[in-house]
Amino acid sequence: MLADDVLGLIQARRSIRRYKPKAVPQAVLHRLLTAATWAPSSHNRQPWRFVLLTEAGAQARLAQAMAARLRADRLADGDAPEAVAADAAKSYARVSNAPAVVVAALTLADMDHYPDAQRANAEYLMAVQSVAMAVQNLLLAAHAEGLGACWMCAPLFCPDVVAQALDLPAEWQAQALVTLGYPDSAGKPATRRPVADSVLVRS
Repeated sequence: MLADDVLGLIQARRSIRRYKPKAVPQAVLHRLLTAATWAPSSHNRQPWRFVLLTEAGAQARLAQAMAARLRADRLADGDAPEAVAADAAKSYARVSNAPAVVVAALTLADMDHYPDAQRANAEYLMAVQSVAMAVQNLLLAAHAEGLGACWMCAPLFCPDVVAQALDLPAEWQAQALVTLGYPDSAGKPATRRPVADSVLVRS
């Protein structure tokens, strides 16, 4: 693949939230997860873990639990009940209506451990960044396969809810979920700041 092809793939990817009612083949999902596991990681410890959901019941259970926490948190914030109900319903639909969902988690089991907070926090952040790189690989692989995908960080607001709904191992910390399916929309037009606005050159 030429460098221009890679850049084109990256620039063409969109967040797709609506999917056709068509199952994603297991072989395709396996390729996506394989791509995810080939991401770089801190110390090559590969701290990512994934939960693959392809059954409507499992997705609905997760969606319901997350929507319930969202509803409770926003009502506690004093938000208008009508707005809260609409937001929770949207959250539920996005997760439960996707043909497949991948939940990305991290584990610190194989990472280095330090007695001081500064280095321990740095090690934790390295694990977080490693998982994020794996998710990016998955998103790009999904686009290359002709799939739509949407990255959602909602699990960060309710990791305990996700862990309970999916019966995760105790050391798995939910970081994000990715909804997957054959796209039923083209997604929104994408814009980016000029590269120069994000780069500081030093010599």
